[in-house]
Amino acid sequence: MGDTSVDQSVDMLIVGAGPAGLFGAYYAGFRGMSVALMDSLPEPGGQVTAMYPEKVIYDIAGFPAIRGRELVNALVEQAAPFNPTYLLGHQAAEVTHEPDAVVVTSAQGLRVRAKVIVITGGLGTFTPRPLPTGTEHLGRGLVYFVPRLDDYRDLDVVVVGGGDSAFDWALALEPLARSVTVVHRRDKFRAHQHTVDRVLASACEVLTFTEVAAITGDERIEKVELVHSKTGERQVREAQAVVAALGFTADLGPLTRWGLNIDKRHIVVDSTMFTGVERIFAAGDITEYPGKVRLIATGFGEAATAVNNAAPVIDPSAKVFPGHSSDDGTV
Repeated sequence: MGDTSVDQSVDMLIVGAGPAGLFGAYYAGFRGMSVALMDSLPEPGGQVTAMYPEKVIYDIAGFPAIRGRELVNALVEQAAPFNPTYLLGHQAAEVTHEPDAVVVTSAQGLRVRAKVIVITGGLGTFTPRPLPTGTEHLGRGLVYFVPRLDDYRDLDVVVVGGGDSAFDWALALEPLARSVTVVHRRDKFRAHQHTVDRVLASACEVLTFTEVAAITGDERIEKVELVHSKTGERQVREAQAVVAALGFTADLGPLTRWGLNIDKRHIVVDSTMFTGVERIFAAGDITEYPGKVRLIATGFGEAATAVNNAAPVIDPSAKVFPGHSSDDGTV
């Protein structure tokens, strides 16, 4: 890399490894750029991987229906020939400007020099809302999302929450788990009614006005104590896994200190996806402009727009229009 003051030097750093960022990595590679993706999450896929990897998505062009995880895997595969570098578990924190580059330092201390940054951070940094008890079992049976359904085969699972994520997980786990119990502190659910009806008609047990009072177990979760919020009645259930699907809080975090024009937690961009800050573009759900539509499908186009408009910034001899991929026998 030639410069010991940074850990990585690339043409383009993409901040956010969700669908828009992954497609941006493909496009950057297609344009001949070296590219790295930085994301605070431990796996690529962003919100899709974290919140609904098993949910079927119906509005991706060319796919009548595709599960979230399958979409993410396909995007990773699409970018793979160009060897992007994945810097996962790193939250982009500070940015400094040099004459011909920008340097991003992660909250974990990693330093990356890039000629251009494309921010595809979706909701920004999102943090799961924790259970009020039992958080010491995190990673030992307690999770906030389910990366691999098969890990729950033949287990007794307690799902906590009343929103779409909780009911989606319950439906997805029911065919595999020995038992699935949904626990919600109210008797009204935020989840889509069709999904609620499917869970109620399944083998899942739904307990309303109920909260988790305690989680016990040594190496792994063994039992969950539940309490009825109206009667105070307590019961202990055998359980080896608890999915706390209580939602997430999201914010732009350190990005608010980058000098960007921010409107209601979104980064304002122009029609080229330029943020107005030198060498920084943005794409996907994190952006704002007149007529903005927050869909994965829209994010794909914005990522391509950002990368192609960044190309002349990286190499002044490059053109914005990339040509057609069908004209390149290697793609």
